[in-house]
Amino acid sequence: MKIHKYQQKILQKLKWTIGIFFAVLLGIILSIQQVLSQQPVVLNLLMTAPDAQPWKIGIVKDFEAKNPGIRINVIEGPNATNLLEDLYTSAFILGDSPYDLVNMDVIWTPKFAAAGWLLSLSDRITKEELAAFSRKDVEAGIIEGKLYRIPMRSDVGVLYYRQDLLKQAGFQPPETIADLLKISQALKKQGKTNWGYLWQGRQYEGAVAMFVEVLEGFGGFWVNPNTLEVGLDRPETLKAIAFLKQTTQEGISPPGVTTYIEEDTRRIFQSGQAAFLRSWPYVWSLANAKNSPIQGKIGIKSMVGIDKKNGAACLGGWGLGISKSSKHPEEAWKAIKYFTSEEAQRRFILNAGFVPSRRALFTDPEIIAKYPHYPKLLEIVDKAVLRPPIAQYAQASDILQRYLSATLTNSMTPENAMKAAANETRRLLK
Repeated sequence: MKIHKYQQKILQKLKWTIGIFFAVLLGIILSIQQVLSQQPVVLNLLMTAPDAQPWKIGIVKDFEAKNPGIRINVIEGPNATNLLEDLYTSAFILGDSPYDLVNMDVIWTPKFAAAGWLLSLSDRITKEELAAFSRKDVEAGIIEGKLYRIPMRSDVGVLYYRQDLLKQAGFQPPETIADLLKISQALKKQGKTNWGYLWQGRQYEGAVAMFVEVLEGFGGFWVNPNTLEVGLDRPETLKAIAFLKQTTQEGISPPGVTTYIEEDTRRIFQSGQAAFLRSWPYVWSLANAKNSPIQGKIGIKSMVGIDKKNGAACLGGWGLGISKSSKHPEEAWKAIKYFTSEEAQRRFILNAGFVPSRRALFTDPEIIAKYPHYPKLLEIVDKAVLRPPIAQYAQASDILQRYLSATLTNSMTPENAMKAAANETRRLLK
């Protein structure tokens, strides 16, 4: 009997000890969970170094203040966008990319989406919400009917012209290619300017963007993304090339223009040596700086074509997507919603001087007070043409760059160069 009572006492003590142990263990687990739940989610975002600073001191700081449970780790990559694309591509190919948010140039989206590296955003945003953005910028993020990219900021090719020189000579801004040539020749003949028209002719992506505008202006096309038909060996393409060659042959453009990139042409134009410049919106602020010889003397419009209907501008710009390997897609979407919101984008545009992707901001009074040309930019963006949204875009662009450079530098005839470019592109797309 005594042994039984003793055993019961031991058993009760054991139960009590086990209960205490599990209670302590449960407390430890809950404490760990609480600590873990208090740790912020970190979202990695890779971008070029020049772009990173405006983000860090602006909208990233604002977002983190409003969302204390989320941190944005902005990783500064190389300045060259092609190198940035290589970093993203390498990370995706190796698997489990460390980047949650994907900051994409407009021409990367087809490749990234086709490779299965991005999450579809189609179910996360309504058509009504998308309608607030520039239609062309939204279109650039839709691949095979699915949305993969929300536009953060737009960019578009612009034709700059010297308002003062045109007015002095009695000219209106050009409406056609013929007008552009006529005014350039007249101003040069009168000694008003050294050059008529500046464009980017070096073998690189900038030349492709320039050529897409001229090609569209002549009624041609590069690749039809729906049918994959290639138009590089059509008569319209040869006419577009003939126009560019004419500008150098007649001294309207400098002979070295076939080696120029954006900054080469911007410096010549800003120094007052040219009447027209094909470039991007960033030139406006530089050309209108206090120490600029052409401050307050320039206007902008879309690149002209063979008639008033055919003028077009090449769409650029950047947008945000979500990596398929991200472990925090909900938090990533929350960040995208904020970064592309009207409130955040207004602040970003005012501080950094980029072009908005939301239509209302082009005519926002606060923005217009600082950037009076933005309403005109909206007109240009609405007429923008996309480079072909195909998965093999990088390879197709390389083909066009090589053969376009060959004909502009007289290494090949336009007919032979474009025939070869068309055939290589067709083989690529098979």
